[in-house]
Amino acid sequence: MNKLKNFIHSDLFAEIFRFGVTGGVCFLIDYGTLYALTEFAGINYLWSSGISFTLSVIVNYFICVKWVFKGAGKQDTQSAVIFIGSSVVGLGINQFLMWFFVEKLGIYYMIAKIFATLIVMVWNYIMKRKAVTKNA
Repeated sequence: MNKLKNFIHSDLFAEIFRFGVTGGVCFLIDYGTLYALTEFAGINYLWSSGISFTLSVIVNYFICVKWVFKGAGKQDTQSAVIFIGSSVVGLGINQFLMWFFVEKLGIYYMIAKIFATLIVMVWNYIMKRKAVTKNA
């Protein structure tokens, strides 16, 4: 029980919490943009998903650098490349999952987005933490 209490009061727990809040905000941006582009602008769900994902990654980057990861303000080129590269891979994972869930499993695209986001979230945390805390 003491280990749990220590973890809850640790910097790592605070970082994970901030990452979760940031992820929630970015998910709302991603999900809302996906819906608006698909339903109101008439854009195919895969294009909408790519656009909304990219927009949320940009917002996520700035929040992560400014608030989530301590010492992340000192970014170098390698860190930026890791962050951008991991985001491109995350986009690929997202797009594949969206296609697979919708086209192969017949899941409604807004529900598929939730599943895709949960899976990509794990990838994002590991890679973005590596990218933005490399110099911290």
